[in-house]
Amino acid sequence: MATHPEAAALLARSHRLGSDPRNTNYAGGNASAKGVDHDPVTGGDVELMWVKGSGGDLGTLTGAGLAVLRLDRLRALVDVYPGVEREDEMVAAFDYCLHGKGGAAPSIDTAMHGLVDAPHVDHLHPDSGIALACAADGQELTAECFGDTVAWVPWRRPGFQLGLDIAAVKEANPRAIGVVLGGHGITAWGGTAEECERNSLHIIRTAEAFLAERGRPEPFGPVLDGYGALPEAERRERAAALAPYVRALASQDAPQVGHFTDTEVVLDFLARAEHPRLAALGTSCPDHFLRTKVRPLVLDLPPAAPLEQAVERLRELHAAYREEYAVYYARHAAPDSPAMRGADPAIVLVPGVGMFSFGRDKQTARVAGEFYVNAVNVMRGAEAVSRYAPIEEAEKFRIEYWALEEAKLQRMPQPRPLATRVALVTGAGSGIGRAVAHRLAAEGACVVVADLNGENAGKVAEELGGADRAVAVTVDVTDEEQIAAAFRAALLAFGGVDLVVNNAGISISKPLLETTARDWDLQHDIMARGSFLVSREAARVMIAQRLGGDIVYIASKNAVFAGPNNIAYSATKADQAHQVRLLAAELGEHGIRVNGVNPDGVVRGSGIFAGGWGAQRAAVYGVEEEKLGEFYARRTLLKREVLPEHVANAVFALTGGDLTHTTGLHVPVDAGVAAAFLR
Repeated sequence: MATHPEAAALLARSHRLGSDPRNTNYAGGNASAKGVDHDPVTGGDVELMWVKGSGGDLGTLTGAGLAVLRLDRLRALVDVYPGVEREDEMVAAFDYCLHGKGGAAPSIDTAMHGLVDAPHVDHLHPDSGIALACAADGQELTAECFGDTVAWVPWRRPGFQLGLDIAAVKEANPRAIGVVLGGHGITAWGGTAEECERNSLHIIRTAEAFLAERGRPEPFGPVLDGYGALPEAERRERAAALAPYVRALASQDAPQVGHFTDTEVVLDFLARAEHPRLAALGTSCPDHFLRTKVRPLVLDLPPAAPLEQAVERLRELHAAYREEYAVYYARHAAPDSPAMRGADPAIVLVPGVGMFSFGRDKQTARVAGEFYVNAVNVMRGAEAVSRYAPIEEAEKFRIEYWALEEAKLQRMPQPRPLATRVALVTGAGSGIGRAVAHRLAAEGACVVVADLNGENAGKVAEELGGADRAVAVTVDVTDEEQIAAAFRAALLAFGGVDLVVNNAGISISKPLLETTARDWDLQHDIMARGSFLVSREAARVMIAQRLGGDIVYIASKNAVFAGPNNIAYSATKADQAHQVRLLAAELGEHGIRVNGVNPDGVVRGSGIFAGGWGAQRAAVYGVEEEKLGEFYARRTLLKREVLPEHVANAVFALTGGDLTHTTGLHVPVDAGVAAAFLR
């Protein structure tokens, strides 16, 4: 159906509009086109409407994301509309208007597009338009800005009645090319896709110019003494230090993934005198506060305050925020309202440092932060020409706890086992580490791919899906500062760390008399010392987060039963194995579980074996290097070769949620080496 010329024009227009954040926010707004197509049942023509479906994004919209409806049936709903008190029932009625299989599920805004008498309609959430929509005298400002070419529609919750309102305003204002929707956004229309897009952009750009030319220069007031932004390096170090504590607060009701933003827009807002008042008013556009909650939590200390003081104050403010949110819910909840979903903030603002945003995954957390930036821009525009006056709190509650919104949440798929968890895997650029990173990401985790080879780490991070799923860090695990920097990168990217896999290593295969002190030191520096340093940094973060955690050591069968000519390697693996026992005992009181995996004979796909260890071990056993995997398999009870993916499976088994009461365990992944059975 998306191949119809009108649908194709709609998709092209949507992509152009949605690719520019000045026009609308991610997944915000919708666009439609009407046209005539062939009806395979009657053989005649049928009037159809193609419109962005529920949950889609204009910038990335595809044909599958369009809902396709018959216009005659959609317009006939006017005759059975039961009134505003029961308008939610009309969403289910849209299903009876679908043409053929109907495409995507129709959104709440479908009526707006179908009832407005125009071939093409855009509904968008531009910052400039919402600034007028949320100004105290928005109606007068709209008239001043546009004359009679853009009309005003007072606030009404999205739905069938809003569609009727806009249709009536269009009919009463024949010169109008669109409307500003109070507290919400804009809607524009046109006779062709090109005219509709042109009208949308005219409204947006004209509003931008009006705000810039008519607005006062410092709408947020003067800079508060001591509240200016810290220098970038200091700012980001402070953000990383605060991140685990902030994530702990945002995750009290349910674990969350974090995102950090320190753009000039955010820093300037937090430096200004009016930011406490404006932040307390909350956001307005429904798309905004559904992602950001009604209002953010704002730290009321300057950035020079000691870290301990800032953490303690954040905890005090968080307790007050939760109490106030519970009161807000009780004040507005009806007997049939959905249960309170949680009282933790989605946005935490720290003057001089930046903004932390949270969600069920990285994308949701990032988008929440983007939406709050939109809200800051809206506040700036409204305050520049008037006074920021968002919709009333009761209306915000009606949106936040809307039965239709609750139904949408209930339709979401169940989260994967490692959803909301952040994993850091060392030596993840190849072999076992790469396989572990892939498995953890496939199970829902955000992954920090750490490797000495930054190019390899970057490739793996791209394989995992890019910045919303994984980030790469270059780290030498023998270097304390590089390890600290890797964890800072994880904290800034995802808000914290919950799962660490100590996998980085090398292998030196030599008889005792040929093993040098340098061989011994290098082997122990990378694996024994490196694992210790990584685990120590992980424990610091996990203890601050108060969310528990997992540390997994990729040890070896050689920690229990060593082969010949590898004293340095086997000794350091035994060191790692004992670190598992020691740390399991020490960190258990913090809910941190420490376990190990003991692989053996992982030849194929192994960076270590490809780097010379394979040739050395093949020489020791008197076999050809390319047959080393077969040799290892033949000596096992199962007669099976061990691959990196098998080790990754064991890591997931230990961390995926079923072994919640297991710590201090070593899991053999060796296809059965009887001499290495744990006793």
